[in-house]
Amino acid sequence: MTSSAYQKQSHILVAGFSNGSFFIHEMPEFNLIHSLSISEQKITTVAFNNTGDWIGFGCAEFGQLLVWEWQSESYILKQQGHFSNMSSLAYSPDGQNIVTGGQDGKIKVWNTSNGFCFVTFTEHTSGVSCVTFNHNGQVILSASLDGTVRAFDLNRYRNFRTFTSPQPVQFASLAVDPSGEIVCAGGQDNFEIYVWSMQTGRLLDILAGHVGPVNGLCFSKTRAMLASASWDKTLRLWDIFESKGCRETINLTSDALAIAFRPDGLQLACATIDCHISFWDTVNGTLTGSIEGRKDLGGGRRETDKITAKKSREGRSFTTLCYTADGECIIAGGQSKSVCLYHVNEQILLKRFEITKNFSFDGTEEYLDRRKMTEFGNINLIEESEEGANRHIALPGVRKGDMAARHFRPDVRVTCVKFSPTGGAWAATTTEGLLIFSLDHNLVFSPFDLDVDVTPENVKKMLGAQEYLKALTLAFRLNEQLLIQEVVERIATSDVEFISRTLPDIYVDKLLSFIASQIETSAHIEFYLMWAQKLLYLHGGRLKNRSMSVMSLLTTLQKNITNKYRDLSKVCDSNKYSIQYLLSLAESRLKRKASEMEGDAAAEESETDAAHDASVVESDSDSESASL
Repeated sequence: MTSSAYQKQSHILVAGFSNGSFFIHEMPEFNLIHSLSISEQKITTVAFNNTGDWIGFGCAEFGQLLVWEWQSESYILKQQGHFSNMSSLAYSPDGQNIVTGGQDGKIKVWNTSNGFCFVTFTEHTSGVSCVTFNHNGQVILSASLDGTVRAFDLNRYRNFRTFTSPQPVQFASLAVDPSGEIVCAGGQDNFEIYVWSMQTGRLLDILAGHVGPVNGLCFSKTRAMLASASWDKTLRLWDIFESKGCRETINLTSDALAIAFRPDGLQLACATIDCHISFWDTVNGTLTGSIEGRKDLGGGRRETDKITAKKSREGRSFTTLCYTADGECIIAGGQSKSVCLYHVNEQILLKRFEITKNFSFDGTEEYLDRRKMTEFGNINLIEESEEGANRHIALPGVRKGDMAARHFRPDVRVTCVKFSPTGGAWAATTTEGLLIFSLDHNLVFSPFDLDVDVTPENVKKMLGAQEYLKALTLAFRLNEQLLIQEVVERIATSDVEFISRTLPDIYVDKLLSFIASQIETSAHIEFYLMWAQKLLYLHGGRLKNRSMSVMSLLTTLQKNITNKYRDLSKVCDSNKYSIQYLLSLAESRLKRKASEMEGDAAAEESETDAAHDASVVESDSDSESASL
């Protein structure tokens, strides 16, 4: 037995065992109620809910979480994570889903709202090195070390296309052009880039030129350009649509580990092994800036290190990059427990996020634990087997360590970071798991253009005088969500068009952001949709001119409207079918009643005819008897 739990109110005892089975007993008679096997590995934890109706089971080996209702003997929830570490992730274009690829060869799609995995693809036979969405978010592409690039349909949940190379290649990078027609993957053993057609699945071209593993590929969203980064200390820009060759080669000072295009396609960021992030102008091919992030990245000390954490920091570097939706900032992570957010133009550190405080991972402690020090030195460096034997020290670059050792601790690291297209969240795949960091604007008091006269009392005074435009601008300058909601919902529908037309551009963005948040939670859906329609119709041209700054805002608005449409369509379809069923049922009952009434009328007519015939026969017999 590996775990157990007892519910006092119902007197139920549940016990989990190492073979993956559990038994439910009724106490104190110890009567067996139910038994079931849910896994091949041991059940590490068991828990009841408050009412005792549901039982939660956890299996650490497989990352399983199951919720079982023991009275009806049915599953309430079934979730399973990756067996091994996650290596890559990607956001869908609307920001609703996240796809992750793991070293276990599995691809999982997660919902960002509830955090649940709703589909798993297991076609790959080796670790997944890179995943991405196509331009409309309906197709997932993945590159793997098994030598294949696969495309998965999110509508039918199937692998509908498999891209292969003439000879076996371990693919380490992947990119899809903005139209979704071209798929490119870079190899880590033959140093070539393979180009396929999404429609036909045919291999179109093989781009050669690198002399090291190609571990970074990225398409520009605005120009027909592919960028590749390699361990051969070069960045290459390819024009695969016209000349099908290398357009420009940029020499670096160190091996390139990751690249990322700015959303406008005019700047390219590259992370190198010396922990520098360099920024390049893609038009002229010149260096525009550089960030030295070794001190910002930091780093802890492993339990078997013979050097300090400060010295160990010199061997760490950024391995993943991603621009924000507006292109003003860039986020970077790597061989450390820290993720750094930089301002691109100012080249300064804005914030450093610490992904974990779990000391069970190797590399999280800054200093050596005094409790592990003996008179002979660090206890972890002492060989316990035989005298004179040497302990094997992990080589630089080893990710997993010696898994055959009796005591194994995984290294803490960030394998991939991505910003949401909505601009309000970012996600990271780490040793700890998939982490999502999000902004909650409702809990932050952030006034805008504050003045002495900008007070809630003045806002309500303007509302009482029906000066809605002044009240709305004052509420936005205070930036209190409840006050803004009160002002907006007090405005009559007949005044929406006038206020939308006269509202300054600086407040249009704020009002659209507020409408996007309200559509997700408010019950006044038609009212806020009317606001969104008027604002987009009247300010569409000016919004298009500053599309880069409002792209995340419009994406959030589209995401929330799509979610609300999907939820309401399900309810409306259910109601429509229920009404159709009730109407058909009423119609059938009316037809049945009509047929019954027709039958009764026919029976009455037949009885009347029979009585009439009987009276005629009687009259005939009477006349005959009278004549006689």
